Amino acid sequence: MADIKSASEPADPRSELVEHLGALRAFAISLTRNSATADDLVQDTLIKAWTNIDKFQVGSNMRAWLFTILRNTYYSLRRKRKREVEDGDGVLSGALAQKPDHDGRLHMRDFHAAFAQLNDEQREALVLVGASGFSYEEAAEMCGVRTGTIKSRVNRARARLCELMEMDGSSRMELTDSVTAGIVAQQGAA
Repeated sequence: MADIKSASEPADPRSELVEHLGALRAFAISLTRNSATADDLVQDTLIKAWTNIDKFQVGSNMRAWLFTILRNTYYSLRRKRKREVEDGDGVLSGALAQKPDHDGRLHMRDFHAAFAQLNDEQREALVLVGASGFSYEEAAEMCGVRTGTIKSRVNRARARLCELMEMDGSSRMELTDSVTAGIVAQQGAA
């Protein structure tokens, strides 16, 4: 007879949870106006109630306790969602993405190999105009040649770099340093 519960022992409050599911769902739908979200909210409420059943005072109103948990869960989710930014199309997360560093190193290695294949005059013209930021006129004066000669060397050097690196006119190389980017960049005055 020891296995039979005595009439004086209180029933497990967990068994009463099921009785309130319909009322919880109706309350959740009234708050969320969405049946799927309401179902998730009821589920979260039941999980919280189940794990915190020791905090429930036996003899008090179970329905009121569950409604309080559901309401608090709902408003906590609303506050959390206000701080979140919706990014359905992935534009914002794409802007936060960062390419791995090794990609830049591989591009730099390819660039250095291609740059080394240029003749001396082309390398010199690219470094002066692209990397050092001198005008075509200043570079021409430093090299003792005409401005048109420097423009021609720069254009041929850039075209040759694109060819060696297998880049077409629409390709854009992602570079890790501004000097190399300046060498490869197209000048409007070319």
